[in-house]
Amino acid sequence: MAELRWLGVVRHGQSTGNVLAEAAEAEGLDVIDIPERDADVPLSDLGRDQAAAVNRWLLELPQDEQPDLAVVSPYLRTRQTAEIALAGTGVAVVQDERLRDRELGVLDLLTARGVEARLPGEAARRRRLGKFYYRPPGGESWADVLLRMRSLLRDVRDEHPGGRVLLVGHEAVVLLVRYLVEGLTESELLGIAHTTTMANGSISSWRADDGVLRPEWFNAVDHLDRHGAPPARQEDVNAEPV
Repeated sequence: MAELRWLGVVRHGQSTGNVLAEAAEAEGLDVIDIPERDADVPLSDLGRDQAAAVNRWLLELPQDEQPDLAVVSPYLRTRQTAEIALAGTGVAVVQDERLRDRELGVLDLLTARGVEARLPGEAARRRRLGKFYYRPPGGESWADVLLRMRSLLRDVRDEHPGGRVLLVGHEAVVLLVRYLVEGLTESELLGIAHTTTMANGSISSWRADDGVLRPEWFNAVDHLDRHGAPPARQEDVNAEPV
């Protein structure tokens, strides 16, 4: 199977859901009051600025380093990020539902406190199984998300050999792409997740060297600082502690 020349992943800009989740956690609430379903949560004003900073970074790249293709999660916040970030670049865009955020089932809209208070049995099961394998009722484990991510990356490699592909997705997507591309173990992945909060609008990438993708950047935010859109290091709604 031919390898890509370059693979990048952008986490969507700050969303209104990120803002509301942070406030609910800070106030010690059980429930995050987000009016939209997860797929319809839009970018905040800062999130739009972060996406614009990604756009300026892309436009500054030499022509031979521009992405050939962008594959985007169908969720509104990622579509808005891609629309702003790719404006004027001429990069072809496709949506793929395999890039959607992790589905949380019964944990949806609950804070960490809310899970402990309202679903203590699930909280205990999550602690016992760990973040990688715990699947909330009606939701997905990280291992479940990896099944669709493996399928997506296989198709991207098969259909765009030697290409330069940019993914626009969610916090878990960035971490799990790194797991797949770099061949990490469960413990290595959880170590990274425990010490890293993926910044909204951050860029992670891998560049081919002797036919193998090697790490280039991880959770990079220099472009945000440079273009006046400060990074917001906020976890997605219901991101569990390791």
